[in-house]
Amino acid sequence: MKPIVSNCTDDVLLLEQIEQGNKHAFNLLFEKYWGKAYAEAHKRLKDPDQAKDIVQEVFTHIWLKRESLHINNLPAYLNIAIRNKVFKLVEKQKAIHPFFEILEDMPATHLRADDSLLWKEFLISYEALLNALPPKRQIIFRLHFQNDLPTKDIATQLGITRKTVQNQIGKAIEKLKVSLLPLLPLLIILLSPIS
Repeated sequence: MKPIVSNCTDDVLLLEQIEQGNKHAFNLLFEKYWGKAYAEAHKRLKDPDQAKDIVQEVFTHIWLKRESLHINNLPAYLNIAIRNKVFKLVEKQKAIHPFFEILEDMPATHLRADDSLLWKEFLISYEALLNALPPKRQIIFRLHFQNDLPTKDIATQLGITRKTVQNQIGKAIEKLKVSLLPLLPLLIILLSPIS
């Protein structure tokens, strides 16, 4: 896919008007670039909802920071902004998933006899931490990580926005990661190969 290209003269005029708070100019710019920006985000993510979210965030940022942003080349700006948002999202997901996949992928059959007790201790601590989360956050976390429901389905089921679901999952993960750190040595013992 080719990078986003445009007629720079028109963009400069529109950006000047946007800087002065002209919503019509912003809407024109949005309509002009939405499809191209979405295609760029979707190409990188292969997820329509995440691609839409990223494009929305980029355009929202342009509007909210219109007085301080000085964009000389809008297509280049959009390409870089979308790329950076995609990288941040991917890094965030990488940081989240391995931590919890360890718990899911740990085969019980490979546990040594004395590990069974340690594993139970770990699971009790993990459950206690989950139960300490605010009720709605706990439900969202369990639906996502234990029932494998996508954030969109959770949002529909609970009658809240997808963004709220994502925020609640992020907050739950942060809390659990910090709280589970003291249990890391126990997890290392459980995961070490049997010799």
